[in-house]
Amino acid sequence: MILGQISLIDCIVFLIFLTPQLIIHVGLFTTSIWVIQALPFLDDLRNYLQLNDLDLKVGEWHADAAVQSPNQEQFQGIWIAEHDSKPDIVIYYCHGGGFSMGSSYFYMEFLLAFVTLLKVVGFKNPALFSLEYTLVPDAVYPTQVNEAIAGYKHVLSTVDNDASKICVGGDSAGATLILSLLLHLSEHRDRKAPLPGFAVMISPWVTILSENNRNTRSDYLDADSLRLYGSQYIGTKAAYDDPMVSPGCCTDKHRWAKASPSQGMLFSFGSEEVLGPETKALIGTLRDADVEVDVFEQTGFIHAWPVASLYLGDTTNARLHGLREITDTLSDRMRG
Repeated sequence: MILGQISLIDCIVFLIFLTPQLIIHVGLFTTSIWVIQALPFLDDLRNYLQLNDLDLKVGEWHADAAVQSPNQEQFQGIWIAEHDSKPDIVIYYCHGGGFSMGSSYFYMEFLLAFVTLLKVVGFKNPALFSLEYTLVPDAVYPTQVNEAIAGYKHVLSTVDNDASKICVGGDSAGATLILSLLLHLSEHRDRKAPLPGFAVMISPWVTILSENNRNTRSDYLDADSLRLYGSQYIGTKAAYDDPMVSPGCCTDKHRWAKASPSQGMLFSFGSEEVLGPETKALIGTLRDADVEVDVFEQTGFIHAWPVASLYLGDTTNARLHGLREITDTLSDRMRG
């Protein structure tokens, strides 16, 4: 079974299940206000290329940022930066969504918050590039990985090939693509595509098909649905246990040592995650390879909480807690 494009019916069903949770956790009044504000979203999206001087507001911080889309044939994505001068750090981000849904625009609040908090921790001109990779069923592996590689080379060109200024990152399926990218770079190491300075993995989908991906009491992910989405991404020509397809299938600590960024990696995930066991297994392999690994295992939290909390947290501190942990650690690692 191959899922078709998201339809109006799909959106209605999603809202039917989401609305009660929003009312319970946020309240009817606040939910109503945000629904009203979101109504013109589609018109805004159609005109996104015209966005200039976008007002970035996260909690108590304000900044001006431009959102731009590069004109490239091999990949698509959006840039978030305040001005055209050389950035002192670039985040190269891949969004999640089971390879079949999601977009950088859906993640916009998270991405803008990321850039803002980078300024808070001391970076002078942070920038972020979010890859718009092709979704299943429009394409399957290796299209998405090839786009991730091309996007990374584009980001490198903006920092004069100084990979120490780049932090790669992603959540869920996006983190899978980043792990595949790192493995690719380890096998094709040259001056044109050196490894990045740091990597941030938020609830990574480490092993696409694994018996360890089991349902938990709290996580909203479903193991059977993951298997379906994963099988669709793999397609009919790739092997499910190829590490480039499913990075967790690589248990060679020497290969991971070669694939790891110069300043190490950060993993953020919830203790109740369906994907938790495979994430912990990869962390163990990395530590056996003497890779610097920072781990934030959030007790009782669910999948991709640093992203989800921006929409579900009831205070500014709650909304930004996970992302602050990430940017604080990132700053310590990349700024020494």
